[in-house]
Amino acid sequence: MSKPPRLTLPPAARAYRLSTARGEFAVHEAGGPEHGTALLVPGFTGSKEDFIALLEPLAAAGYRVVAVDGRGQYETPGPGEETAYELQELALDVLAQAAALDAPGPLHLVGHSLGGLISRAAVLRDASPFASLTLMSSGPAAIAEDQQARTKLLVMALEELRDTAPDTCMETVWAAMRAQDPADAEPDSPELSAFLHERWLRTVPEQLITTGRVLISEPDRIAELAAVPLPKLVLSGVVDYAWPVPLMDEMAVRLAASRVVVEGAEHSPNAENPQVTAGALVNFWQSFSGR
Repeated sequence: MSKPPRLTLPPAARAYRLSTARGEFAVHEAGGPEHGTALLVPGFTGSKEDFIALLEPLAAAGYRVVAVDGRGQYETPGPGEETAYELQELALDVLAQAAALDAPGPLHLVGHSLGGLISRAAVLRDASPFASLTLMSSGPAAIAEDQQARTKLLVMALEELRDTAPDTCMETVWAAMRAQDPADAEPDSPELSAFLHERWLRTVPEQLITTGRVLISEPDRIAELAAVPLPKLVLSGVVDYAWPVPLMDEMAVRLAASRVVVEGAEHSPNAENPQVTAGALVNFWQSFSGR
């Protein structure tokens, strides 16, 4: 679960609802498109807040930055139907968001974790809106076996409880997850704890069930993606529990992609070392745009 380093939007950012052909999506936006626009797609159990620390440095570098809640995630509503959250449906949402942004310059797509799989599916469906693709802490196929086991347990618990009231289902599973926290884990601040709890409760159970299944069953589509003529970046922390770092190293080679490992970060470099992550993104975008 990605934990934002702060929750207050920087002064230059704003929160609003982006209207698209596939509905409205809650977003955070900052900056102007002097050098381009970046669309940031969060991961499993995540939200736009996971990118909050990237908004200011990317905007200062001359980019319009838009971080989005996917359908059924936190402040974007979604139906209680599993089919609404299939990977191709979420990919179509990303393409609709790209169209709605109507970016006057290059549009860079950045997907974190599950968001990388969603972004990959969008690019494989239609790469034409995008100038580049960044896969952040996201791998070539399903997550590691030990994480598959944990995700299967979560999906099973949600499936068993979803016929109860949604709030009861999510509260029960939240309590069970918190009971598994290591006894020596550093406690979150009261503000962060309250946010993480609220975000969990406002996420649609069917979204987590369906996307959880994606994480444990997604096939390797790197050969297909390598054939798409977009500049690509594979970015990660020095350790990753979902996809081992050597696996992402190998994926970058297979994609002929740029590769960045962010020191001092694990699965969420966007939150754990945002300044270095922002710098890596800007350097990548400028490496082929000349700006």
